[in-house]
Amino acid sequence: MQKVKNDIKIKVGQKFPLTIKRLGINGEGIGYFKRKIAFVPQALPGEVILAEVTKVHSKYLNAKIKKIRKASPDRVEPVDNYDVGGIELEHLAYSKQLEFKTDVIRQSLEKFKPTNYENMELRPTLGMEVPYEYRNKAQFQVRKVKGNKVIAGLYKPNSHILVDLPTFKTQMPLTMEIMRKIVKLLEKWNISIYDERRNSGILKTVVIRQTLKTEQVQVVFVTARNNCANLNQVVNEIMSAYPQIVSVMQNINPSRSSLVWGEETFKLAGTDRLLEQLGDIKFELSARSFFQLNPSQTEVLYTEVKKALDLKEDETLVDAYCGVGTIGLFVSPDAKEVRGMDIIPEAIEDAKKNAELSGRKNIHYEVGKAEDLFAKWTKNNFVPDALVVDPPRTGLDDKMIETILKYRPNKFVYVSCNPSTLARDLVKLVKIYNVEYIQSVDMFPQTARVEAVVKSVSYTHLRAHETELHL
Repeated sequence: MQKVKNDIKIKVGQKFPLTIKRLGINGEGIGYFKRKIAFVPQALPGEVILAEVTKVHSKYLNAKIKKIRKASPDRVEPVDNYDVGGIELEHLAYSKQLEFKTDVIRQSLEKFKPTNYENMELRPTLGMEVPYEYRNKAQFQVRKVKGNKVIAGLYKPNSHILVDLPTFKTQMPLTMEIMRKIVKLLEKWNISIYDERRNSGILKTVVIRQTLKTEQVQVVFVTARNNCANLNQVVNEIMSAYPQIVSVMQNINPSRSSLVWGEETFKLAGTDRLLEQLGDIKFELSARSFFQLNPSQTEVLYTEVKKALDLKEDETLVDAYCGVGTIGLFVSPDAKEVRGMDIIPEAIEDAKKNAELSGRKNIHYEVGKAEDLFAKWTKNNFVPDALVVDPPRTGLDDKMIETILKYRPNKFVYVSCNPSTLARDLVKLVKIYNVEYIQSVDMFPQTARVEAVVKSVSYTHLRAHETELHL
């Protein structure tokens, strides 16, 4: 038994009625028991449930639904009823998911309180007409159970218990069809399957990526070591069954860590890259290159970035965290020049190839840190008019923020995949930038995740523009 503050004794397994007040940033229901906050996955605002304590912390409780006594009118029957991540909001009507995602951004702003946050325009989240079958990549762990039966799927939250996924409605149908065929072939050819507990066996993970516009498929087998008996037979059969598969790769990961990918990747059959297209921009994708998981909504997202930048033909842009060049290439027709930076050399090589593939002549890419390249470029008389950043979930690092505050491009667009780190970063950025609006985009229906495009203009540029209007 554990104690929480006020000497209220609460133990795991204890049951109590609970009214759900709202959703938390991870999509879990939030209620209060004995003045303590309780987080309950799958519970919805307005519901009255019988909750059962699963974990006790000093300041809060985790619980699960034992029984729903009063259901929300917004509750719907999930298509896939699995206890895995990636579908944590599937029980909530889609229109309400979109409202929640706008509210998540509002909650984050209220928590960090950047100056003038109350007056920032939060535009309604842009969703999908059909919020399923959008994920272009399946990355499933593979294990063997009950003799020769092979399962492939995802882990239960906060565990290493693998859940077999014969269906998963957020995935593109072809990726799931190929995944299930591979599972059968692994059993047929008695492929050595990795045993995590014993650290034995060979095949760990199967990764399948599908392109939307070109309808190509790549399969990657992640193995504990190089040699895997009969794997070539699986490759031959799967490629014969599905002509869409143009690339089969093998990645070697001998580590026992939770990281999926190892350092070495080589080709087993076909080509080593896929070809994808966004608008009129073409991209070559290697096995480990990052690309958005929802290609149709990616066009929506990048169109919003384009609108927020509102580039003129004589303006220059820096695309920080450029990766394989997606954003910079998409908006480059509107700009005089685009320069991209990334600290990963392979990403910059891919970006250069993609620029060449799409015939973009006004783009320049370099490997390096923002603070170093900004200093180098400005010394050579390149001072960008606009900056776009699309950082990882951890947000902007301190050096990047210092660089932005120092060089102050007139236009600044922040593309965020994490409302909490976005709101945190805005605390410093709003000292020199006026946020005109925040446009959220639902890149991952059925999940609690949301992307946001922040349009902002430097106060210096704003004042200069106002002066011009008065002249």
